Amino acid sequence: MQVGLKLATEAFPPEEIVRQTVRAEEAGFDFVELSDHFHPWLDNQGHSGFTWSMLGAMAAKTERIGLATGVTCPMIRYHPAVIAQAAATVQILSGNRFTLGVGSGERLNEHVVGQGWPAVHVRHQMLTEALQIIKLLWQGGYQTYEGKHLQLEDARVFDLPDQLPVIAVASGGHNASTLAAEEGDGLFATEPRSDLVEAYTAAGGAGPRYAEVPMAWATDEEAAVQAALETSRWALTGWKVMSELPNPVNFDAASATVKPDDIRQQFSCGPDAEKHLQQVQPYVDAGFDHIVLQNAGPDPDGFIDACAGGLIEQVKALQAS
Repeated sequence: MQVGLKLATEAFPPEEIVRQTVRAEEAGFDFVELSDHFHPWLDNQGHSGFTWSMLGAMAAKTERIGLATGVTCPMIRYHPAVIAQAAATVQILSGNRFTLGVGSGERLNEHVVGQGWPAVHVRHQMLTEALQIIKLLWQGGYQTYEGKHLQLEDARVFDLPDQLPVIAVASGGHNASTLAAEEGDGLFATEPRSDLVEAYTAAGGAGPRYAEVPMAWATDEEAAVQAALETSRWALTGWKVMSELPNPVNFDAASATVKPDDIRQQFSCGPDAEKHLQQVQPYVDAGFDHIVLQNAGPDPDGFIDACAGGLIEQVKALQAS
């Protein structure tokens, strides 16, 4: 079992994301994972720095902790050739500590380049082609690829690491889990669903299985609830909404009816470690072995201190029931 910390690039400025990474390493986290957005989910989050610049700074400021994207869409806002080059460079600069988390994206971030927003089955086709392009470029030499949606013309990544990054593919269903097994090296999810893990392993997947666990830490439970309600209520809209809305103002409207009790049902709130462990347990039961603690509370340093004070080791000690 490995335990990581989710860094919300939508909620903090870039230099703060780097600082929290350093603190996470000091606290004993095995890895940090950061989102790769162009827009925040809500305007009041107020940030959305460039993830790949932050990763370079994070690699330079740390020595041990793993770094992961959670997740990058490598086929609309980015071309997969750019991600192949970027991920290879981060892997070199970090001393082989990088995991490339990828997924089929959200309209929120991808529509900005004016290339439209394909249907989900098309996005899965595009993701398959993108992963094939990335792996082709990581073989070295000049490469060309002619796909239905994506092309590569006579391209070469000159600086390749001696150990290629793990590619973890985000899944919300059977087809994506199969894709993770066939084209990736690991699985990434946000729900405690054993069927996602079972579909991944049935298709031959044997790599790490990442899952984000929603929490809201504060010394006062009500303060934790209110912080999550203010900045993270978008998470209750569900993936079909989250992948389709174009701008923060739309997420504000879609989540306007979320109430404090709704937050309590989705997040473990407050300072009680036992409550947070109960929140993690279903993910362990489902078969995930890389647990990502995602704090929506108002005090990131207090949460990191609580994790260093025992929560990390308590999570690692959990066994499937």
